[in-house]
Formats: sequence, structure tokens, C-alpha cells
Amino acid sequence: MAILEIKEYGEPVLREKALPVKEITPEILNLIKDMAETMYTASGVGLAALQVGVPKRIILVDGEEDGLIVLINPVIIKSEGEVVAEEGCLSVPDIYSQVMRSSKVTIKALNENGDPIEITKEDLIARALQHEIDHLDGILFVDRIGRMERQILLNKLKKKK
Repeated sequence: MAILEIKEYGEPVLREKALPVKEITPEILNLIKDMAETMYTASGVGLAALQVGVPKRIILVDGEEDGLIVLINPVIIKSEGEVVAEEGCLSVPDIYSQVMRSSKVTIKALNENGDPIEITKEDLIARALQHEIDHLDGILFVDRIGRMERQILLNKLKKKK
């Protein structure tokens, strides 16, 4: 296993649309292992393959009591409720903002064995899943906040670099 470089705000790969995984190969399974090690080393709750420069539709979320959740080609098929809570992102370091998300989501995907699965999650895990699925479409959490606040936060980020 290896720790991969997490791409940061401004890197073009973060704005790409990830491609579906057509076949679960040994390379895909190794990528998932490396992504997990990278996420845990960075103390993240979730990670999308695009964040490590791989334009594939793969996300990981630490599901607390469920352990590591691996979703390949995930699609949100149902969402309920709305809640505003603070979010951050490994690709936008040290920047946090209040973001509105659905409070409960149901997702269809493949697991790492290639089996179709459907999961329903609430609260923090639902938020993390939505956040990571956004990454697969080139959307960052800062795109979901007001223009003025986004500019202030991004100026803060530039000063840190």
C-alpha cells in the first residue's frame, strides 16, 4: 500500500468528471487500498479517486460503526430532508464552511467485489457520501456556498500557500 498525493484546490483534475469503472481489476483494488491508507493518514472522513488524481468513479467513506464504505460508480437514488452543517475537504485544506445537504440519502453502487449494493445513510455519513459523490462530478464544497463567502475563503487559502 502507498500514501497517494492529495490534489489541492486549483489543480485541474479536481474539476474533471470521473469516468465509470467498467471492470474491477487488481489495479482498481490496489487503488482502493492506497486511497484508504491515504484517507486515514490524512485524518479524512472520505476520499474520492479524483482527489488523488485518478478520474474514476470511486469513493471511500469511513462509516464509523460500519467501517470503511467503498462505493464504485455510486448514484444517489433518493434523498430526504435538509440540514446545514460545517464541511471541510482534504483538497481544500484548513477551510471550513456551512453547507446545506440532504439529511438522508440512498445510494446504488458496486462494492469492491463488483456486487451491486444499495445503502441508506443519515447525518454525518450521508453528508460525507454526498460530498464525495460531488467530487466525482468536479464539484467542491466551496461551490455550494455563497459567492462572497467563497471568495473570502479562497483568499484565505491563497494566503496560506
